[in-house]
Amino acid sequence: MLDILRDFGVLFLIGSYPTGPLGGLAGTLLLSTLGLTLSFPLALVLGLMRTSSQRWLLWPATIWVYTLRGLPLLMIIFWAYFGIPLLIGRDVSPFITVVCAIVIYESAFLSEIVRAGLEGLSLGQTQAARAIGLTYFQTMRYVLLPQALTNMLPSLLNQFVSIIKATSLAYVVGVHEVTLAASQVNSMLLTKPMQVFLILAAMYFVLCFSLSRAAGALERHLARR
Repeated sequence: MLDILRDFGVLFLIGSYPTGPLGGLAGTLLLSTLGLTLSFPLALVLGLMRTSSQRWLLWPATIWVYTLRGLPLLMIIFWAYFGIPLLIGRDVSPFITVVCAIVIYESAFLSEIVRAGLEGLSLGQTQAARAIGLTYFQTMRYVLLPQALTNMLPSLLNQFVSIIKATSLAYVVGVHEVTLAASQVNSMLLTKPMQVFLILAAMYFVLCFSLSRAAGALERHLARR
């Protein structure tokens, strides 16, 4: 395993960059970060709709959330891979395809984090804000969302861990990330699949375990505050 790391460590970490596309563990982190960052605004809107008393807002958001949570991410990736070029009339890179699929898919899960964060706040804060003349949007912007977003941070970090693991499916459409890098190394060596994929598993474990511990520490810090 040490020989594999010595010979192919750079491929595992950054892919063929700078002579080729960024890949490896760096590609996985880039894909995960974009997925979380771009899906959160959509999730925020969906979460607000899920807490609304207006049925014309509540029902579409509920259908979106429960439908996507009931589908596998791999299916969403395939639909995006074949569907987006048909919709826009031109080819799209596999990387952008997978980012779009993750954004759509993760918006359903993140919206539930937003909803739980808002519903976890005391109703008295909303009543007090409305009593002093704040509108609904002012109440959300200045009173509820700052508190809810702080409480959401550990859950968002845990969801980031889930996104990192989910990006392993991106290799099926040829996206350069760490699972594809491991497949390339395995194709070059041919005789050491166990060692190659043990290295891959160890990389995922170290990264996800570290982030999970960070989420736990953040949660304890917020609880003490």
